[in-house]
Amino acid sequence: MPNAKKKTSPQKSLRLSDRLARLGLSTDSARVLHLPMRYEDETQLLSIHDAERLHGSTVQVEAVVTDCDVQYRPRRQLVVKVRDDSGLLTLRFLNFYGSQVTQMAIGKRLRIRGEMRHGFFGDEMVHPTVKVVEPGTPLPQALTPVYAAGEGLSQSVLRKTIADAMQRIDWQDSLPEQLRASLKLMEFESAIRLLHNPPPDIDAYALLERTHPAWTRVKFDEVLAQQLSMKRAHAARRQQGAPVLPIVGALSEALLGSLPFSLTAAQQRVLEEIRADLRQAYPMQRLLQGDVGSGKTVVAALAAAQAIDNGYQAALMAPTEILAEQHFRKIEGWLTPLGVKVAWLTGSLRKREKEAAKLEIESGAARLVVGTHALIQQEVAFAQLGLVIVDEQHRFGVAQRLTLRNKGIDSVPHQLMMSATPIPRTLAMTYFADLEVSVIDALPPGRTPIVTRLVAQERREEVIERVHAAALEGRQVYWVCPLIEESEALQLQTATETHAMLSAALPDLRVGLVHGRLKPAEKQATMEAFAQGRIHVLVATTVIEVGVDVPNASLMVIEHAERFGLSQLHQLRGRVGRGAAASVCLLMFQGPLGPIAKQRLTIMRESSDGFEIARRDLEIRGPGEFLGARQSGQAMLRFLDLEKDQWLVERARDLATTLLAQQPTVAEAHLARWLGAREEFLRV
Repeated sequence: MPNAKKKTSPQKSLRLSDRLARLGLSTDSARVLHLPMRYEDETQLLSIHDAERLHGSTVQVEAVVTDCDVQYRPRRQLVVKVRDDSGLLTLRFLNFYGSQVTQMAIGKRLRIRGEMRHGFFGDEMVHPTVKVVEPGTPLPQALTPVYAAGEGLSQSVLRKTIADAMQRIDWQDSLPEQLRASLKLMEFESAIRLLHNPPPDIDAYALLERTHPAWTRVKFDEVLAQQLSMKRAHAARRQQGAPVLPIVGALSEALLGSLPFSLTAAQQRVLEEIRADLRQAYPMQRLLQGDVGSGKTVVAALAAAQAIDNGYQAALMAPTEILAEQHFRKIEGWLTPLGVKVAWLTGSLRKREKEAAKLEIESGAARLVVGTHALIQQEVAFAQLGLVIVDEQHRFGVAQRLTLRNKGIDSVPHQLMMSATPIPRTLAMTYFADLEVSVIDALPPGRTPIVTRLVAQERREEVIERVHAAALEGRQVYWVCPLIEESEALQLQTATETHAMLSAALPDLRVGLVHGRLKPAEKQATMEAFAQGRIHVLVATTVIEVGVDVPNASLMVIEHAERFGLSQLHQLRGRVGRGAAASVCLLMFQGPLGPIAKQRLTIMRESSDGFEIARRDLEIRGPGEFLGARQSGQAMLRFLDLEKDQWLVERARDLATTLLAQQPTVAEAHLARWLGAREEFLRV
């Protein structure tokens, strides 16, 4: 029978350059900056006798193979026995290749590194690292680096690739010597060489915790490059032309005068910052952040009024139809009595309604347009778009926000982004450094603090009684569930089941149900009935996370709260506490709780400060939750710890401003090293 042709896996058939490219290592600079995740100490050898005292520890021994045997009971495994002058050791491989049997043939001298364990037949190592050596082979003089590796890339290949790159790279320091000295930073070459090949006597704790001066230099360089790129993007946008909107006219004054409340000092301060931006000839790029219920919508409406006062249109885009419709109904209620046409555009509209809305937008009859992603469809054209407002901006991608901004005809519209997820200061200084940031840091008067309590799932009957009592007192209740349909994997109570259960348990109350798969008309009818007090208990999924404003709702139950992230729990909790009545949020959990879930729920119980919760969320989850799709195209911070290294961020931010203004060639050299040809700075 002819020999079968061996199949080669797609990964192995790739050239080395292609495999490196998949890991982002196409250039020598990128390879040199691919720093180790951890290190192995191969600089010391122990005798087998001495290693026996270190069970549970990783050690290195050198010994000669005395037996190599493939065994089949209790399962197929390779068992190798080795001996040195002091004792015998068993090596056990549960998964192995035929080449390993040949490698560890009787008489071979092996250098073996692994964890010492007690075995059935004496001391053993399971799946140790093994190298064939000659007698007298010298030990490494540095710790052995372990790198993040893609499929088809071994550690030995990566080490050789990086070592070769270090021979070719231009080591000239991107920071002048005087500047390094003033910042007390190591020389770049010394820092990088040390991190790839640290000496055995190095402070191992400082190396692993990334507090060693070599790591400090790398982290500072990385965040400096990121700050330079963001500030460059900020400056480039200022070269673009935007509508100048200097008039705060009759509409703005009439809107302010018609509101049934006065703006807080924080709202007035933020509004003045926005008004000042709108008077400029370059595009506003401002992030308006404020805690849940802080009053961002009215500030956005007043910004839109200024655009309209100057003869321009404004557009407000929200990520969900429920949130967009909340904005539409609120703003339409303010502006329509003042003679302003507010258009509504969303994917769920009938074709005739969509076409009518598009005509109003294109003709300029609609001065303010509120909608969802439908606003960025190619066929939607504005007569004269002057201001774009994007709510919950982290839920939109860069391309989506850019598409809406490009709806301007003769110039780039001003852009106001809003977020109810407070952004920790360190994050704002790094990933949002190209934006102006305004913060509404005070809630409107009359808001009552929300008491948060943790309740075990076993006390469900007590919770239902609490819900019943609240409804009989004239209060309304949210009951939030994380899933719509049954999931065997998660075994969570579903919204539909909960609705049926509560309807049966509370026959004298009207229980509503809202979730993302309802038809828009059904969803809206339910939300209106709840807002008008005709529904006592609203069972919902997280579609109510943002935008729902029912002042009479003063009790919220969140089912399986341990499954939610901190920012989402805080957003949900913000749906109550909007009226004068004392409000309560019950976080029902299914025990036993893991350490992170327990930490999250404890934070929620102890704090109602959105910025403190956001800071703790950053500690637990990292920046992804806050950034959303924004991180596309941004220089990611691989080495910096945003919480521990805040002092480095502040120094890098100040230096970036100085370098761009006074030493642009130094800034260019630094960006070239860290970002190469990726000129992806001009993002929205």
